[in-house]
Amino acid sequence: MSTRSITFLNNKNIDFKVKKYKHKERGAVYASQAIEFPLERTIKTLVVDMGSKGFVMVLMPGDKKLDLTRLAKKISVKKAAMADTSTAQRLTGYMIGGINPFGTKKKLPVVLEKSILNYDEIAINAG
Repeated sequence: MSTRSITFLNNKNIDFKVKKYKHKERGAVYASQAIEFPLERTIKTLVVDMGSKGFVMVLMPGDKKLDLTRLAKKISVKKAAMADTSTAQRLTGYMIGGINPFGTKKKLPVVLEKSILNYDEIAINAG
């Protein structure tokens, strides 16, 4: 089965493995347990409204929480807010729980938590 994510990664010649699991609940904790992978290396993708600067995708380790105030300061906007479900799904083309930065409907800037770069291998939920 090929998805937009798989097609995107294949077209970019990016090495990856697909680990399938039954999606019984949303969230990095469940995904981490389902694929038996460390939570801090199981990455969640969040869509954030940066006001006048539009939307960004934020990649965060599953064991961390996004600090919207800190993100707003880094991006130089007054306020950052999580995108509502329908907006996130419309922008990405993925359902909540399967949003990922690969092959999205609309290209969005990606911001990532720097600790992700410490790992040779990570898991990203992908629809």
